[in-house]
Amino acid sequence: MSPYWGIQKTCLTKGGNMTSKDLSIFNSLRPFSIGFDDMFDQFENMLGNGALTMQSNYPPYNIRKTGRDNYAIEVALAGFNKKDVEVEFEDNLLTVRTKNVDKSENKNADGEIIHKGISQRQFARSFTIADDVKVNGAELKDGLLTISCERVVPEHKKKKLIEIK
Repeated sequence: MSPYWGIQKTCLTKGGNMTSKDLSIFNSLRPFSIGFDDMFDQFENMLGNGALTMQSNYPPYNIRKTGRDNYAIEVALAGFNKKDVEVEFEDNLLTVRTKNVDKSENKNADGEIIHKGISQRQFARSFTIADDVKVNGAELKDGLLTISCERVVPEHKKKKLIEIK
């Protein structure tokens, strides 16, 4: 079973945005499932009052599967460095956001900036991470922030043969 990767406040279906009708499909599964209440609650929270709040498309990102149980979230952060960005993980929510960016700074060590075409606007991008996925670390290199994640399957979830008595 692959881990649940969802974008906080963004949820798309084959036909476009998820509607409250689509959500009722998930709610109708509650009587037939055990232990999935948190997941159904997350869908309800994503829909809010029946309408999705869409995030902007900034900054662009990729989610890659880098191994059987390994994943990488890549966020394009051209113009940012380590001191401008923070990555926070709490309650299954991974958030990448800017720290305070000083827009008044028109000079750097290389000289005065005449035209600023590389955006350094404020942003916050959140990802919902499954319970069995561990965030291992983050690296910012060549304008690309890579957050490595690993799915750790606990013993009680691994396949086992049940003896019949």
